[in-house]
Amino acid sequence: MKRGTILFVFILLIASITLKAQNELLTNFSLFYEYHKNKDFQSALPYGWKVVNTDPSQFLKYKIFSRMEEALWYLHDSSNVSDQEKMAIKDTMNYFYDKAIQYESNLAGFYTARKAYVKEVWNNSDPNEIIKIYESALEKDAALPTFYKDRLGMLYVNNASDENEYKLKALDLYSKLAEEEADNPVWNQKLESIAENIEELVDITKKSWDFDKENPEKAWKYAATCIKAQDFEKAKEPLEFLTIKAPEVINYWKQLASVYDKLEMTDKATSAYKKLIELQPDNRDNYVNIALVYKKLEQLSVSRTYLQKAMNIDSNWDYPVLIEAQLYEQSARSCEFDFMAKCVYLLAVSSYRKAAGMGGQFATTASDRVKALQNSIPTKEDYFFRKLKSGDTIKIEGACYAWIGRSVNVP
Repeated sequence: MKRGTILFVFILLIASITLKAQNELLTNFSLFYEYHKNKDFQSALPYGWKVVNTDPSQFLKYKIFSRMEEALWYLHDSSNVSDQEKMAIKDTMNYFYDKAIQYESNLAGFYTARKAYVKEVWNNSDPNEIIKIYESALEKDAALPTFYKDRLGMLYVNNASDENEYKLKALDLYSKLAEEEADNPVWNQKLESIAENIEELVDITKKSWDFDKENPEKAWKYAATCIKAQDFEKAKEPLEFLTIKAPEVINYWKQLASVYDKLEMTDKATSAYKKLIELQPDNRDNYVNIALVYKKLEQLSVSRTYLQKAMNIDSNWDYPVLIEAQLYEQSARSCEFDFMAKCVYLLAVSSYRKAAGMGGQFATTASDRVKALQNSIPTKEDYFFRKLKSGDTIKIEGACYAWIGRSVNVP
């Protein structure tokens, strides 16, 4: 027989074998599919394994791996399957998930998490090994269902020791879950349960940041925990780091300004509030907050200037009007109690009445101050002896009140 004829016959033979194998593969999948559809999982599995072990790639669109998994899980949990058969299923699951990960790269994270879960629940494997598999799953797919993230979190907590960083990792994981699902109280509860008390939680978040000092997310978690614990001195460092790292983030400046204020670091507080005003020139709160700092510094004229800016932004807001009244009251208290002081109290009362009349959140507070100051304002006799009549204008003046530059009218 000629060489060309032999080659042709060989090609036909190979083609015949390939076609036979392909037909056999199609037959196995068809049988698997039909048995699976009819919920006869025990009959389906042998044919499914033949497909998985040969070439499952052409059957991915028919969800070969998810159907196989359904069959395997059903039989594992079935009361009609012997312990020996269940043990065989357990022994093959690791291999099955490796195959699924190999062929379905888009679901690699999911199948890796399923592999970890089976090792955890079915096989009771070494927790450290399971943790590594869950971590690998999250690396492959950060958007895994929270069920698997929680399983990993519980493993971290249950196996934490001084020799590992599981406690820190649990804190980080549940912190992310709490941020992702802000309306779910479970994650904050778990977060708080990791530490025996809030002080330990502060220490944990600090260690987490110390291990990764350039990480702004960890710095923020440390700062937020310190603020929650009202440990403002410790909150200062991470917040200062964050404002340097991300100087345009408003919330960082807002928290830092508040911390400076609480620590009575007034110069730094005013600088931080000025930065906020630069970032948010139309935010009324920033002007009131800096006004309150200047009020504490007894720089009452500067404080009033910022209050006026807040009023210009929102003329219906009663709070800056209330604070302005407090400025006048504060000024009168710090000076000699004479007729002019009484007139300044009258100016304060007029401002409190204005705040009360606006019907806002502070209406009751303002009304209470009007009543409280009734014995501090000028009496009829004060006006009579000075020959002042109703409607006359009295200019607020004197060294003690030079900053005010206002007048009051005789009632």
